[in-house]
Amino acid sequence: IEEQKKQIISGLEKGQVLEGVVKNITSYGVFIDLGGVDGLIHITDLSWNRINHPNEVVELDQKLNVVILDFDDNKSRIQLGLKQLEKHPWEALSETIQVGDTVKGKVVVIADYGAFVEVSDGVEGLVHVSEMSWSTHLRSAQDFVKVGDEVTAVILTLDREDRKMSLGIKQLTQDPWTDITAKYPVGSTHKGIVRNFTNFGVFVELEEGIDGLVYISDLSWTKKIKHPSEFVAVGDTLEVVVLELDVDGRKLSLGHKQLEENPWDVFESTFALGSVHQGTITEMKDKSGIVALPYGVEGICPAKYLKKEDGSNAKVEDVLNFVVIEFNKDSKKIVLSHTRTFDDTEEAPAPAAKTSKAKKTSGGSNTDDAVKAINQSNEKSTLGDLDALAGLKEKMDKES
Repeated sequence: IEEQKKQIISGLEKGQVLEGVVKNITSYGVFIDLGGVDGLIHITDLSWNRINHPNEVVELDQKLNVVILDFDDNKSRIQLGLKQLEKHPWEALSETIQVGDTVKGKVVVIADYGAFVEVSDGVEGLVHVSEMSWSTHLRSAQDFVKVGDEVTAVILTLDREDRKMSLGIKQLTQDPWTDITAKYPVGSTHKGIVRNFTNFGVFVELEEGIDGLVYISDLSWTKKIKHPSEFVAVGDTLEVVVLELDVDGRKLSLGHKQLEENPWDVFESTFALGSVHQGTITEMKDKSGIVALPYGVEGICPAKYLKKEDGSNAKVEDVLNFVVIEFNKDSKKIVLSHTRTFDDTEEAPAPAAKTSKAKKTSGGSNTDDAVKAINQSNEKSTLGDLDALAGLKEKMDKES
């Protein structure tokens, strides 16, 4: 036996085809008895197709031909191959198959980024997750397919030299943006699912492949929202109106507050300058008080107008009366004063500028009077001096 081993080992060459018998099967490969010398066929060298276990291809004591792929210096470890005795499946792939063709296959492997589909024995194509659905929300491939599924796909790219193929499933259905202007014209109202948040707005899915953005400023007329999560939650159904539509850029601008009339048109008369309203200080911001007013409106009371009648300063949770001293509908800003409810001499910021101008005008009149008085005083002084000089001159003449 030892002599036979030496003879076999001395005659081994790479690429040589030998007959062997399956001696042992493991999860990682198959051991082949070459006549006193053992070699290993790794699981990846058993078949051009993907297999989970070597027993799908061979069985114990089975006789088969194998090819020597490699061995170490003393030829004690011999690497064998079985699939190399067959023509590579890509070489057998029909020349008639081209980009754009529709093919059927079985899902053999799934990764987060996509699924590998076997379109023929040993020939696989990758369906990237972005090619599984028209939806712009990239999800895991497991959300669409599972191993063993039979799928139909379109060939997107085909490289026979590198043996690579990319496939698409969504291309078998119509792109929802093709008739977007008819389905979602500007001004139309719809219901969608909140899919995602950003600091500046909410992404709402109207249907698979059609997403729109609601800017944070278009969520509410009255609420000052710092983050969309204060208004809605992911998965909520939100009614929206189409504000703008960019077909080329595949962008849809949506609004929620536009479903109602702008209440600030009414607030302009409700919170007229000088009107008094009860409010609650909800927080202090930059030393100013944020005041919750009726109808869900917020106002701001600068620090210098938070002084109470007893001399103390108002604080959070105080319920007080406030006078409207400034109203700006465009910026949705209401400036309030508590101090003015008991101190009539206190002036509002805007009127203060006018009053200041008035003071300058009236002050100018007072100044004129003062100047006139000074001039008169100067005039009297001058005349007095002249009288004194005249008397002195008369005295000097007499002495002369």
